[in-house]
Amino acid sequence: MIFGDALHQLTLEGPALCVGVDPHPNTLERWGFPDSPAGLDGFLDVLLEQLIDAEALMVKPQVALFERHGVRGMSSLATLLGRLRAAAIPSIGDGKRGDIGSTMEGYASAWLSPGADFEVDALTVNPYLGVGALTPALELAAAQKKGVFVLSATSNPEASSLQSAVTASGRSVAAEIIAGVADFVTAHPEALRSHGVVVGATLDPGALTLGLDQNATMPILAPGFGAQGIPLSRARTLFPRQRSVIAVAARSLLSTGPEGFALSIQDALQELAA
Repeated sequence: MIFGDALHQLTLEGPALCVGVDPHPNTLERWGFPDSPAGLDGFLDVLLEQLIDAEALMVKPQVALFERHGVRGMSSLATLLGRLRAAAIPSIGDGKRGDIGSTMEGYASAWLSPGADFEVDALTVNPYLGVGALTPALELAAAQKKGVFVLSATSNPEASSLQSAVTASGRSVAAEIIAGVADFVTAHPEALRSHGVVVGATLDPGALTLGLDQNATMPILAPGFGAQGIPLSRARTLFPRQRSVIAVAARSLLSTGPEGFALSIQDALQELAA
């Protein structure tokens, strides 16, 4: 799969829906499974069948909630990612990896190399050791026609003071990150449709002066719709100039349990298109 091409097609008519797979203990219980590795496997079997039937556009597994189950949990994640590939459903691994040098190369290889156990179509990465430190992931993703989403402006309150701090350039830290990703894409045109940033849907991008207006082609991964109080119908107005917006909803879809999950996806798609 060429992630940039898939994303372009999915967002031709507006923001695309991404289903967040966050197997919290209460989610497993709501779906009728225990909070255990075996319960996780049962949940994923039922979930995947419904994702395929509902023709879900994208899926974003939250890596930490698999990792909490140890080796068996990560094995379950690898199986899920393989089954998503077989069904041609793009996956975005929400791993927030970020480090320097050979360590970053290791993370990039684990998640972005074809045939790797945890191969995803795109990966979230953390730039707070410097956007330049992410170069191994940015370059490998571009070479393998995969995507990277760099954390820029997140909606957790602890991030505000850091991400809004003004740098020597006069831009906020969040805007500086976006500029750094834009610089990489300028130097690597093959990454134009695939490399983007994470901006929380609960934020006001205009008030943050992120510089998105100057980067209309940059894909945006926007978590925070649904359970965090932002309706999917606002996805277009939050990012009016962006050509590729991925609206993530997780708890609001999963909370219905297996009996209402497929319908909740269809309702979400209709709301997103409104």
